[in-house]
Amino acid sequence: MRVSYRNPRADAWFESVLRNPAAFPFRFSYDGESIQGFPSAVVSQSKERNGDRESAEICFQKDENLYITLTCAHDYDFGVSEWTVWFENRGQTETGVLSDAETVLTFPGRYPTLKGILGDHVNAYRPYALDIGAQPRYFESNSGRATHVYFPYFNLEYGDGGALLAIGWAGTWRADFSYDAARNETEYRARSVNNLHTKLKPGEKIRTALFVCAPYGVRNEDYAANFWRRWFIARNLPPMEPFSTCCLASDTGRPNSDGSISESWDTWRPSLEKMLAEDAKVDFRWFDAGWYAAPDGSSPQKDWWGTVGAWALDPVKWPGKTFLESTDFARTHGMKTLMWFEPERVTDPESLAKNWGYDAKWAIRMPGVKPISNNIGDPACFRWTVDRIKRTLRENRVEMYREDNNSDPAVLWRYLDEIEGENRGGITECKFIDAHYRMWDEIIECTKSYGGCSFVDSCASGGGRNDLESLRRGVPLLRSDADRTNAALRLSMTTAFNRWVPMCGANNKEKPDQLSPTGVLDEYVWRASYLPILNVDSQFVQDPGQDFDLLRWGLREWKRVSPYLLKDFYVLTPWHPETETTGFTAYAFFDPEASSGVLLAFRQEKCREETVTLPLPFAEEGEIFDLKDEDTGETLRAGRQGITLRFEKRRQAKLLWIIPSSSTP
Repeated sequence: MRVSYRNPRADAWFESVLRNPAAFPFRFSYDGESIQGFPSAVVSQSKERNGDRESAEICFQKDENLYITLTCAHDYDFGVSEWTVWFENRGQTETGVLSDAETVLTFPGRYPTLKGILGDHVNAYRPYALDIGAQPRYFESNSGRATHVYFPYFNLEYGDGGALLAIGWAGTWRADFSYDAARNETEYRARSVNNLHTKLKPGEKIRTALFVCAPYGVRNEDYAANFWRRWFIARNLPPMEPFSTCCLASDTGRPNSDGSISESWDTWRPSLEKMLAEDAKVDFRWFDAGWYAAPDGSSPQKDWWGTVGAWALDPVKWPGKTFLESTDFARTHGMKTLMWFEPERVTDPESLAKNWGYDAKWAIRMPGVKPISNNIGDPACFRWTVDRIKRTLRENRVEMYREDNNSDPAVLWRYLDEIEGENRGGITECKFIDAHYRMWDEIIECTKSYGGCSFVDSCASGGGRNDLESLRRGVPLLRSDADRTNAALRLSMTTAFNRWVPMCGANNKEKPDQLSPTGVLDEYVWRASYLPILNVDSQFVQDPGQDFDLLRWGLREWKRVSPYLLKDFYVLTPWHPETETTGFTAYAFFDPEASSGVLLAFRQEKCREETVTLPLPFAEEGEIFDLKDEDTGETLRAGRQGITLRFEKRRQAKLLWIIPSSSTP
């Protein structure tokens, strides 16, 4: 049942545009001149073939100052192409003005339909299907948190196939789609740094987004989704397996803010010892916000959000080497530690300068605007910030770096552009985002150096930084802050988000709001929370009603399910928003190599029907599977035509193991 995604037409297209860079699907303006492709003189070029991946770098000279470098690659195993363009001033004077740098692709074929999902926060990853033939469509993200409102991943169906498209940029971006009926083709334009209109000073170098084009030849949404998931996992996801985490902040018995400020040197041991005694160990101890001293040197007892910025352990909460003792204890018992930081925001630059060696000029401040941004695009600020983070990680042997960002920085980037002067639009964002990727690269090398993770947590107030370039370095432990609430939202997000980002997680409780310290955890919620990253929300010593039998049951069942969670993914029911709980939600994870998988089906809270018939789209024609109910032991036999499940009650979850019919159930 192994599917081949090789695409000779995509291979030929990539080879042709490499031979003729003037036809490359990129254009920009330089001092008012619109330039298509790369017609300038070639300064240097190199190619490298590594297995099924060919990469190339071609440098062009536009004038005595401006050099343009195209870095691109093609994956012959999947037929996927990608590229990034760099602009550099190698001269002694300013360049002309660069603007309107964008990828432009055309796709011939009738009935173009654009499918995808919207971003986090107000849109909650809501899917869409838009008729591009009826009217043009565009998506524009201008906040500086790339995936909070819109999502820079697109499935453009046309003719008998389609193309999957992505913009990998953690700042601002825009994508436009329009159909020309006379030519029978859809035009796609994509850019990053929406306000780019800048000269480059001598020595400056900026880049565009990572642009990805993955054409496919079967007009089928399941085919496209699993084509993308397989490529994403094989070529983008840092090496990892599914893992579990648990934050101890709500298990201290002390008042806290957002469950993230009450941990101290004397609170962690009872929780971890009880976790071990109850055989409910997770893979990572989650050490969240509030561990740091305030910029003025005080020890914050509340308001973790308003005191961030020193990036040094609070010596009152964590005297001496007590935090290292806690990470050593975890390691001794087979657990690792992840630690929260927020390096893009500062709260008191003057106190940071007085007490911690910060330069207050690094803070980007705009009258009447909060919060304040830490300008990591400034080389000195970058070095000071990254070195402090790495020192804290290394001294305490923290295995995973977790990063948050609770602000929309783009307005401050544009403000600093204005201060820079005329014709400097977008320069701050260019430097900032490039520095951010380099910061993660350095941090990953740091944690790897002592046996830690080769990836980071990409959090930015939940789902704000899930662009493809970021996700080559990180994973979203929480795909959304809102995913700490009800199971209906969790199911809604899974059936949308997991088509695009396979490695992700959610909280495993159902709570009235995001910040509630306690909530409901039963079989229904457990199964709705089975994702490659399982975030366990439990109080080991502070909750006298903690059901350890249920906790052990959920952890063990998830571990049995987890080998399938990064395999092919099929949504078997129509998508439901969190407000609609009158139907069924069902999906399956299937391993085509082993011809086995797992099916999860949910009769939601207000669903009146007792039965649902589900297709099995992973089954080949004539292929039969046994589906064994985990709870009853009953085995049902079905093929591509589907299976009918009966539920005894509302708010019930079924887990069925998918087994080849020739196997013994």
